[in-house]
Amino acid sequence: MEDYDPLANIPAPSAARPLLGLTVLVVEDSRYASDALRLLCLRSGARIRRADCIASARRHLQVYRPSVILVDVGLPDGSGLDLIAELTTLAPRIDIILGLSGDELMQDRVMAAGADGFFAKPVENIAQFQETILAHLPAERRPAGPRGLNQECVHPDILAYNDDLAHIANLIDEGCDPRQVSYVAQFVTGVAKTARDEPLIKAGKALAAAQAAKQPVHQPVAVLAGLVQQRLDTLVAI
Repeated sequence: MEDYDPLANIPAPSAARPLLGLTVLVVEDSRYASDALRLLCLRSGARIRRADCIASARRHLQVYRPSVILVDVGLPDGSGLDLIAELTTLAPRIDIILGLSGDELMQDRVMAAGADGFFAKPVENIAQFQETILAHLPAERRPAGPRGLNQECVHPDILAYNDDLAHIANLIDEGCDPRQVSYVAQFVTGVAKTARDEPLIKAGKALAAAQAAKQPVHQPVAVLAGLVQQRLDTLVAI
């Protein structure tokens, strides 16, 4: 009887699909950012699953082990930094652990938590996505031979952006205790960066700055709510 090789049926990566054979777990609460990552995986040959919070990620990890895990720093039920630190203790360790954030200054904290790399939002360039992951794979798991870099950017579904905006509006309606304000500020900034929505980015940063300075947040929350509602009205009209 021949020995069973669990790697024998894994498809080999190719120049066109360099991440073929990899499974990616995306821990991301934004549907818009998740759709961008879905398209990047699709264009690269990787399979993808999504968890929208830490609890959901843990449930996924109880039943299967991905090759790559992408963790957003700001999640509704805790810090992605804590999840990254937890992931580094798993045995066997997940091959590649990468952090995500709309705040590029989070890179040092992501790396200190034990991640292998970091993506600053927006994550949209196919070549950058592929090369960041491939850089952490052993040579035998990378595509052989020369390979052109695909500099195209993916364009996530605008309906997913609408869902994120509606989520922000609901969070604001529920009230703004300090923890909720922090979550809303980071969530809207990350979503807006993925959408390249400069006024919304500015509003999210203003809310975060007001809270950090222990200033009243009612005015920046009201400004943010108005901008979100404008976009929701526009998307409904479309």
